[in-house]
Amino acid sequence: MKRVQLFEFEDFSWFPDFIRSPMTRCLSVLNSWMGLDDAVGILLKRIVNQTNEKTIVDLGSGSGGVIPEVYSLLKKDQEHGDLNFIMTDLHPSQESIKRFNNDGNPNLVYHHQSLDATQLHEAPKGIKTMINSFHHMPPDTAKAILLSAQKSNQPILIFEMQENKIPTLIWALFLPLGLIITFIMALVTTPFSKPLRLSQLLLTYVIPIVPLCFAWDGQASYARMYSMDDVDELLSSLDKSDYSWEKGVGQKKDGKSIGTYLIGKPK
Repeated sequence: MKRVQLFEFEDFSWFPDFIRSPMTRCLSVLNSWMGLDDAVGILLKRIVNQTNEKTIVDLGSGSGGVIPEVYSLLKKDQEHGDLNFIMTDLHPSQESIKRFNNDGNPNLVYHHQSLDATQLHEAPKGIKTMINSFHHMPPDTAKAILLSAQKSNQPILIFEMQENKIPTLIWALFLPLGLIITFIMALVTTPFSKPLRLSQLLLTYVIPIVPLCFAWDGQASYARMYSMDDVDELLSSLDKSDYSWEKGVGQKKDGKSIGTYLIGKPK
């Protein structure tokens, strides 16, 4: 496989939520600026039209990720304004649980219990999504997630914001520059993070723990992403007799390409 198994701070259960949440909020801002919500929304509308499912169950949501933006986008759509979104995570963000579940919106909630993406029979019924989280899974776990989706006979959308095309050696050579650029991204996106707390400002601009961790996780994420050939290898051992898989490149409303996707659904 082209993918390299590196670590990310966000993967560790001991990693403090007061650092993890600011990092994921910065990523959410960056995703929105790149138009990731457009691409995900377009794919979701297609799956909803094909399956008539009205509930979206997001896996690995972190502090919410891009899902709140996708919800806001589709809420304006007359045909898809009645969709329900449930955010979940193996390590649920307690801050996000309070933020989303206390605002009185029943169509956008955060599941308070831990949810393992390899055990989707335990998940609420609906279209499963994994947005920018599939690369966190080592190959055995990734394959188990795909198999679980297939066994549960529920549709799933896996989306990554980039395609792993750069040779690993080139990535390694330019890693120092990439770390600097990603560090600066954290500084730039922080003022636009919501909710923006004093602790995030202190841990970004006074003691720069958040941008340092954000920089490493951002660069490690690219090396950990599954290439298109890697995805084929993961799918090769699955029985596809009554379940179909489709992979491709995402597109925004303006037709520009962004990221890659893998869609699985019952035939």
